[in-house]
Amino acid sequence: MQPLRIATAQFEHHNADKLRNRESLRQLAEQAKQQNAQVAAFHECCLSGYAFARHLSFAELQEVAEPVPDGESTQWLIQLAQELDLTLLAGLFERDEAGKVYNTYVCVDASGLVARYRKLHPFIHPQLTPGDEYTTFTIHGWKCGVLICYDNNILENARATRLLGADILFMPHVTMGTPSTRPGAGFFTADWNDRENDPTSLRHEFDGLKGRAWLMKWLPARAYDNALYAVFTNAIGMDDDQLKNGCSMILDPFGDIIAECRHLGNEVITATCVPEKLTQAGGYRYQQARRPDLYQHILTKSHTSKQKVVWLPSDSPKT
Repeated sequence: MQPLRIATAQFEHHNADKLRNRESLRQLAEQAKQQNAQVAAFHECCLSGYAFARHLSFAELQEVAEPVPDGESTQWLIQLAQELDLTLLAGLFERDEAGKVYNTYVCVDASGLVARYRKLHPFIHPQLTPGDEYTTFTIHGWKCGVLICYDNNILENARATRLLGADILFMPHVTMGTPSTRPGAGFFTADWNDRENDPTSLRHEFDGLKGRAWLMKWLPARAYDNALYAVFTNAIGMDDDQLKNGCSMILDPFGDIIAECRHLGNEVITATCVPEKLTQAGGYRYQQARRPDLYQHILTKSHTSKQKVVWLPSDSPKT
């Protein structure tokens, strides 16, 4: 494999305003190309918007969702990939032929759709259908995988994607600044609209336990334990009534951050992935030393899923 230049971006999406979101994505993709990127990744549901979906009836959500790859947004993304000669990854709500809706992430290049991944653990709307498989694909000779936001919290998902051969894990999110039982967690309270006059207050919260400091508790471990490149993307700015803090970044197989967005606004940064690190990192040796005979029966033990998302408002979607 040859070195690969990957860009990760952050931008403030606008819920249900697909044209405006496309324009933001286009501007950042053009900047990524100027930085000599070969690949540019964007966040979860960046083309459609995200948190607003919890207020929608299922019929309204179906109207927002689109077919993949024949829908307007995916076709637009393919045209942009052709225009820039750039591999692009972005998220949206997908509607299949049966009317089911998924939280989906697509990878496209000049030839068309490369891969589609459906979030395994969706929760923003109770009638979203969970995906039922892992997805791996190849970009310029590199084996890649995707896990969307909450999917990354389940350790088995990251390890399974690595064992399927992924050297790069794309991790699109809309996260941070949410209530939790974790000490220091909660909604951001600083004023996003006052960021030019008072960036200090925003940065204090964004970098603290509500934001980046929480990310640093687990994100480097996903890269290090699995000896892969982690491409983390996140929204910044207001998502419905919730403030997000960006921090899009790329980590190498040692768990080191090799590039990170730090601007209080739309931004794209680029880093080079080199194949040597995949086998130099400790996680590579640890994977070779695994003894699945000891724990395979434990990992497959069934349980009753009682997942409950506590940070969402109590109001239910319309029926």
